[in-house]
Amino acid sequence: MSRLLNAALLTAALVVPIATVSTVLLAQDHESTQTTETTTRTYHDRQHNDDHSWNKREDRAYRSWAKENHRKYREFNRLKDDDQQSYWNWRHEHSDALLHIDVD
Repeated sequence: MSRLLNAALLTAALVVPIATVSTVLLAQDHESTQTTETTTRTYHDRQHNDDHSWNKREDRAYRSWAKENHRKYREFNRLKDDDQQSYWNWRHEHSDALLHIDVD
């Protein structure tokens, strides 16, 4: 009986961290292809099954979302998963043109 209990506890200890990986951990750092030496992050939007590169335009859109939703600005990667998903849902409904974001 104790072997079964130990096996169950070990399995839970290994499975739970994998099952609770947050969006922040799914973000991948990669070098930008721009001439300036900046690093961009890529976030995977699970609900829409697409990827978003975090750049100046995305940051401007995020600031608009924060203002529109009466939220204090916080770095995107520090938001809870639900708040990040809320932003991506909003973002799919608000294009750069709609937000008057200039393309650099």
